[in-house]
Amino acid sequence: MKIFLRNSVGRLDLVAWALVLVFFIGSSLFFGGNVLLASVGAAGVILEMFLIGFAIEITIECLKNIKNIGTLTGFITNGPEAVCLLVGLIVGDIIFAASTPLGSNFMNPLLLLAAAVICKQVTKTFSINRMYTVVTITCTAAFAGGFFLLTPSQYFYWLLACIPATLIFFFIRPKEEEIEVGEEYSFNPSHWLLPAIIGLTVSGYYLDPVVSFAATHSHAPKGVIGFVVLATLTSWPEFKSCLALLSRGKRLAAILNITVSNITNIWLAAIGIASYLLLN
Repeated sequence: MKIFLRNSVGRLDLVAWALVLVFFIGSSLFFGGNVLLASVGAAGVILEMFLIGFAIEITIECLKNIKNIGTLTGFITNGPEAVCLLVGLIVGDIIFAASTPLGSNFMNPLLLLAAAVICKQVTKTFSINRMYTVVTITCTAAFAGGFFLLTPSQYFYWLLACIPATLIFFFIRPKEEEIEVGEEYSFNPSHWLLPAIIGLTVSGYYLDPVVSFAATHSHAPKGVIGFVVLATLTSWPEFKSCLALLSRGKRLAAILNITVSNITNIWLAAIGIASYLLLN
């Protein structure tokens, strides 16, 4: 496990952590924020990113001999969105509850592209099942964006449109390549899979408050925080999954990680909206 821990932190992680530190400290200096508290917040963000990345690496290592690894990681990386959805429903804020999963549908495909560029597999990755990938990502993003243009009286029609469509996308998804069973594990997966999934969910849930703390004390512009920092960091689990899968040569699995994640985001939002309609 110690060797696995050392190997799970690469140069990309160090660069990302350095950029987070520079962004929040630089913003606090430029906009007159609290440098010390901004630094603490930045350190918290870096810790969150490390925990999420490490949990993803453990999860994929545990599942590497399972055929449908792309589909499984697509579900697993949506744990933080599911928790945020539940919190939003408890406080009775349907917009907050739905916005967390739906907002990820725009950043996920961009991070898949970024992961393919980093792994130097853009052409090979996007030549696989191109039509399915484009149609699924485009439609799930359109459903996500369209929801915010509706009034509460139109939510039911949104459910009628998106649920059948996403069910079709899920059941016609490409079959993943055969896995060569018997590949040795770096550690006992039965001991680490559940803790990794729990750690991913908890870390993902607290990422937004930690980033908000750093943003408050750095006085960073809210527009930049919302569209650059938060949008990227809340999709960090999907990004790390794509990097891990592409580095293992599992390009279809990386694509399915994103498409299934987008589909699941629609389902999570649909659960929240249906609950809202039944209770109001």
